Amino acid sequence: MKLRVFIIRRLLLLIPVLLGLSVIVFSLSRVGRDPASLYVTSEKITDAQYRAIQVKYGLDQPVYVQYLKWLSSALSGDLGYSQSQSCPVSECIAEFFPATLELTTVSIVFAILIAIPLGILSARRRDKPVDHATRVFALAGVSIPVFWLAVMMQFLFAFTLQWLPLNFRHDLQTPYYYQVPQVTHLYTLDSILAGNTAAFWDAVSHLILPAMVLSYASTAYITRIMRSSMLEVLNAEYIKTARAKGLSEKVVLNKHAVRNALIPTTTVVGLSYGGLLGGAVLTETIFSWPGLGQWSTHAATNNDVAAVLGFTLLAAVVYVLVNLVVDIMYAYLDPRIRLD
Repeated sequence: MKLRVFIIRRLLLLIPVLLGLSVIVFSLSRVGRDPASLYVTSEKITDAQYRAIQVKYGLDQPVYVQYLKWLSSALSGDLGYSQSQSCPVSECIAEFFPATLELTTVSIVFAILIAIPLGILSARRRDKPVDHATRVFALAGVSIPVFWLAVMMQFLFAFTLQWLPLNFRHDLQTPYYYQVPQVTHLYTLDSILAGNTAAFWDAVSHLILPAMVLSYASTAYITRIMRSSMLEVLNAEYIKTARAKGLSEKVVLNKHAVRNALIPTTTVVGLSYGGLLGGAVLTETIFSWPGLGQWSTHAATNNDVAAVLGFTLLAAVVYVLVNLVVDIMYAYLDPRIRLD
């Protein structure tokens, strides 16, 4: 089976999954409250206006009609009105998602660049000092609470050494970023597109500290998985055969061992990235990072049902799409998967 056919099949399988997710979110919107309240934009509303909302969204009709109208509205971007932010939920997502996307993308890149080479090195030097150090590093990463690590990093790099900013996405005292056209709403990318070096370094300096904190747990977990996968692959018969044929150690590692060891590691990377895109609540809150995590927390504490449901739907869709990318990576790393 060609890779193109494999991708098309996976895309078609997404349709029932996404429909199932929409049914779950729709059901949650009907539990314990009047669904019309999701679309109320003001506390002062007349009975006539309330009935107009019910008619507009089909809330006076059978449940299956309500679902179809809700699905049509969701597909068009109408996810209700966020009372806590005083704006439509879709606009809130469009405002806060780029910040989370930028932070989590940099975090997962940090994790991949550190964890995969570290896992390979640890497996090749099994039971040597570097292996023991790597295992301690990984164990600490999955054990240290994120909020404690964030505070300690702020104290060291922002207060004591004063190398990096304390919080926010940019320096509030300088106009660097505001001179940059907001094309993608990703500060680093927009500053590059505008050729504004000062804005770029300002955005990068604010990004480093929260990205380091957010990536540590993922780095530790990916390192452990990569190490165990490499150990399993290095003991496989085909690796022994490759060495017996006289292949260089570099070819054995890069062409045979690492590629096969990356298959389970890819799963962990994908799930980590999907989870981070769903909102890094503690990290975003501590660093005053205006992303989905901070927004969803504020919505939940203010009983903003429309915002919570919109966030839930977005997080579910992100997970599904990330899993699609993981499946495609499987097929690339191991062509046998396409034949299953």
